[in-house]
Order: sequence, then C-alpha cells, then structure tokens
Amino acid sequence: MMEQRFVCREPAPMPRWREAFPDAQCLDESGAIAAASAEMQAWVVTHVEAWPELVTALSGRGAIVSVLSSAPDSREARRALEAGARGYAHVLSTPELLRQVALVTANQGIWVGPDFMAQVVGGAFRALGGETRLSSGTLSTLTDRERAVALAVAEGNSNKAVARLLGITERTVKAHLGASFRKLGIRDRMQLILKLSQQ
Repeated sequence: MMEQRFVCREPAPMPRWREAFPDAQCLDESGAIAAASAEMQAWVVTHVEAWPELVTALSGRGAIVSVLSSAPDSREARRALEAGARGYAHVLSTPELLRQVALVTANQGIWVGPDFMAQVVGGAFRALGGETRLSSGTLSTLTDRERAVALAVAEGNSNKAVARLLGITERTVKAHLGASFRKLGIRDRMQLILKLSQQ
C-alpha cells in the first residue's frame, strides 16, 4: 500500500484529502524529501515555494508525484510533467478523483485534466497530418454533425470549445461524440486520433 503524503503549508490534510486517504499526512518540503521513496505518493501543492524543483527532487528519489493547483492551466500542467510529476489536478478535487489520480499514477500512468489532455490529443493529430490526411471513407459512418464534432475534438478542442465553435450545447457535443465513438468502435479521444491517423 502506498503512503500518501501531502506537501503543503497546512499542518493537517484538507478534509477532502483526508476523506480520500484517511492515513495521509502533511509534510513540509524537507520532511517530504527525507521521506521520499518508491512506496510514497507525494502530492505537491503549487503554493509551496519552488514546487517544480521539489517535484523533481521527490520523483528523483522514486516517489510518485502529483501536483495540485488552485488554478489549473495547461502551461502549469506542462511544467509539472516536465518536472517529473505523473499527475496534475485541482487542489479541491473530489475524494473520488484524488483516488483515481492515485490509482492511475501508481500503475505507471499519467493523469491530467480533460482540457490539457485535449491539447495533447490535438497536437498528436496535427503532428500526424491532421484532417488533410484523412481519406473520404474514414468518417463515412458518421452524420455531418458527428463528423464536425469528431474533427473539432481531434484538433484539441474541449467539449466546451467545440460547443462554442459549432453553436451547440456542451450536452449535444457529448451526445454526438458518444455516438461517434460507438460507430467507430473506440472509447476515447486518444483512440479517435489513432483511428484517424491509420490513414
């Protein structure tokens, strides 16, 4: 079982953290570095001074590190991952989400929010040639609106951005995206990119 340690200014974990991990402890920077090991999941809050260097130090000692931010954005997420973090989430994430981040990162995965993931997916799609490389039959099973939604998502847009772009509701975007995934036999955005890039 992994030890959950939060690196923060507070002397005790926030209630949501405690609910997610009842045995979690809060440590200061030096205490976290001293305790770091492969059996530790370290949660670094971005209001800690020099947090990127701390992330690098902790991950260098084998700890699995996730960064918690009060104002998540893609630039900060990229900085966290470059420093060695395996997870990046909001500091007020629900206990369920924190447990999900812990599970994914403990199993060698990377967990980031959907907006940042959308940007990563869009970058991959563009690097693979984007819409110009699609054959006419690639999305032939989709309706015109499903195709428009799928391509907008593949370009790296979040559901909210797709809704604005196409003048529809976010709920409609989710419905079209779900229908597209079913028709194409895929489960998520990354599989959409792989499906499109097979051409």
